[in-house]
Amino acid sequence: MPSLSDRLKSLGVKVGAQDLPTPRPRSTWPIEEVVSGRLQDTSGGPAFIVEATYPPQYSHGRIRLGLELQPRVIASWTGNPSIAGYEPSTYAFLDTETSGLSGGTGTYAFMVGAGRYSEQGFQLLQFFMRDPIEEPALLLALEEFLAPCQVLVTFNGKSFDIPLLNTRYTLQGWKSPFAGLAHIDLLHLSRRLWRDRLPSRTLSNLEVQILGAQRTEEEVPGWMIPQMYFEYLRDGDARPLKRVFYHNAVDVVSMAALLNHTTQMLEDPLHIPASDGLEMAAAARLFEELGETTLAIQLYQQSLHADLPVEPTLDTLMRLSMIYKRQGDYPSSTSLWEAAAQVGGLLACEELAKYYEHHIQDYERAIHWTHYAISQISQPDTPPLVHLQWSVALEHRLERLNRKYK
Repeated sequence: MPSLSDRLKSLGVKVGAQDLPTPRPRSTWPIEEVVSGRLQDTSGGPAFIVEATYPPQYSHGRIRLGLELQPRVIASWTGNPSIAGYEPSTYAFLDTETSGLSGGTGTYAFMVGAGRYSEQGFQLLQFFMRDPIEEPALLLALEEFLAPCQVLVTFNGKSFDIPLLNTRYTLQGWKSPFAGLAHIDLLHLSRRLWRDRLPSRTLSNLEVQILGAQRTEEEVPGWMIPQMYFEYLRDGDARPLKRVFYHNAVDVVSMAALLNHTTQMLEDPLHIPASDGLEMAAAARLFEELGETTLAIQLYQQSLHADLPVEPTLDTLMRLSMIYKRQGDYPSSTSLWEAAAQVGGLLACEELAKYYEHHIQDYERAIHWTHYAISQISQPDTPPLVHLQWSVALEHRLERLNRKYK
C-alpha cells in the first residue's frame, strides 16, 4: 500500500523543506537600533517604550509646555468644572498612530504617545508595538502610566483616539482606563476660538499660526503613517519609523503648549492684543455661552474696535445687540442694529422694523427699514436662496405696515 507521502507526491504536493524558496532575510535595522528605547515587563509580555523629558523652561514655538494657570474657563466649557481643581501633574496628553484612519475593530494603535508633567519637566512616553502580538503589553503599560492621572487632553480624541483604544481594551476583555478621566478635546475648543481666523484648524497648522512652531524635515504626513508601519512589519526595516516617532512626539508636545496658550488667553481675555480682534470676538462668544454676560459685552465692544472682516463684524454686532435687547436696553440695541444694517445685515433690518412697529409704533421708520432690507436682497449679487428666504416675509411685513400707516 502506498504511503501517505507517496500519495501526496502523486497529487503534486512536495514533502519536506528542501524545495522551498529561501525566505527573504529580515532587515538588519530593528527598532531597537533606530530609536533609543527600553523594555517594560508587563503581565502581557514586554512593552517597548521610548522616553524623553522636556525641561521646565522648554518652549514649543513661543509657548511653554507647563500649565501656568488653572484652566477655570476651559473646565466650565467642557461641562466639568472639577477639572480646574486638579493638579497639573494629574493631566495626561495622548495621541495615537494607528493601522488605519477609519477606526473599527480591525484598526489598532501601534503607537501611543502619552505625556504628563513631572518635577523634571514634561515627560513623554511613546509605547510602540514591534509586532501586533505585543498589543496586550502596550495596553497594560499605558494603563500603568495613566494610573495617577485625572484629566485626559487630546486633539480629536473624543471622536477617534479614545473610542479606538476603548475598543482595543474591550477586545482584550479588560476595562478601559479612560472611563473615569475628565476629558479636554482641544480640537473642539480650537474650532471655537479660531474658526474665523484660520481656514484649517489642524494641529500642525495651529502650531505654525498660533504657537509659532515649525516642524523639521523629519515630519511625515499622517496619512502615510499606516502604510509605513505595514512596510516595517513586512521587511523589518524600522528606519523610516523614526519620522513617525518624531510626528507623534511633536503632536503630544503641541497639545501641552496649546492647552497652556488657550488657558492663558481665556483666563485673562481682556488683555488679548487689539490686533487679534477675531480671537477676542471668539472669546466673547464663548463667555456669552457660559453665562458670563458682563465679560462677553466688554470683549464684544473691544473686538468692534479692531479691523474685523465684514461677516465677523456683522456677527459681533448682532450678538452684542441681542444681549442688550434681552436686558431691555433698546437704545444700545438700535444703534448696533443700524450699524449692522449699513453693512448688509438683514437680521438687523428686521429687528429695527420690529422695534419701530411694536415698541414705539413709528410705522414710517419701520417701513423705511423694511424697504431698506428689500433693496438689499434686490441687489444683482444676492444669492437666489437668500432672496427666496427673505422676499416673502419682507413683502408681507411691508403690506401690514402700509395698512397700519394709512
